[in-house]
Amino acid sequence: MARATATSRRRTHDRDDDGHAARGGGRRVGLGATLRQTATLAWRSLVQVKHNPWELLDLSIQPIMFLLLFTYVFGGAISGSTGDYLQFALPGLLVQNALFYTLSTAIGLNTDITKGVFDRLRSLPIARTAPLAGRILADTFKQVWAFALLVGFGMVLGFRVTTSVAGLLGALALLVVVALAMAWMSVLIGLKASSPEKVQMIAFSTMMPLTFTSSALVPSDTFPGWLEAWSDVNPVTHLADAIRGLLIGGEVAGPAGVSLLWSAGFVLVFAPLAIRVFRTTA
Repeated sequence: MARATATSRRRTHDRDDDGHAARGGGRRVGLGATLRQTATLAWRSLVQVKHNPWELLDLSIQPIMFLLLFTYVFGGAISGSTGDYLQFALPGLLVQNALFYTLSTAIGLNTDITKGVFDRLRSLPIARTAPLAGRILADTFKQVWAFALLVGFGMVLGFRVTTSVAGLLGALALLVVVALAMAWMSVLIGLKASSPEKVQMIAFSTMMPLTFTSSALVPSDTFPGWLEAWSDVNPVTHLADAIRGLLIGGEVAGPAGVSLLWSAGFVLVFAPLAIRVFRTTA
């Protein structure tokens, strides 16, 4: 009985910075240590690219493939010329690629859980949120790489930023903020799904309709009335319009404001759910 009571007290005492059981030890993890642990685990995710070059190829080749496909297969039919369509569609492709890449966050988390990586991490005296935050931080750097690659290759094909360098940086900042907010939905899927394959199926089935029923790739006024009405409230439409305005001119404040409101909504809804599942799963 005394041993059981002592064990219970130790478990109660074993708390991390979030107030949850820290199975690796009894000391509290401070903010500075949490940030260092997050950075370490983010670096771990980035270094994995060295050992798995296919991840970098997927991150690099897929955006270029979509850019070439939409520009030279659909560009002439939609805009009359590939040059005009490239100027219209590249901002939308930036949005599509950023949202699709949030799937990698979900798949990476699910892989770590199913392979027992989190079981090993939680035996260490680290913050329980560090593995999740580290994965998201690493994927933020990958988002920046994909943005730079797609814009650079687009400029080789003839795309031109007609606003300013500030507009280009603003587009990158807005895209990263919204992508990170929407990533919480993918994180929740990654934590709940039983395998990486199911993560990809569920998340792709969610992102694909959002992207293709927006103004990211075609003007929404060409849609049937009922679909145009949905496109007008689709968060991807507002984000694509804001990125387009920042890169080639047009309204920015309205679409960007709505995009940020959608981002706040995604965080408020999905972040608490994902964190709760993460604490019980990992």
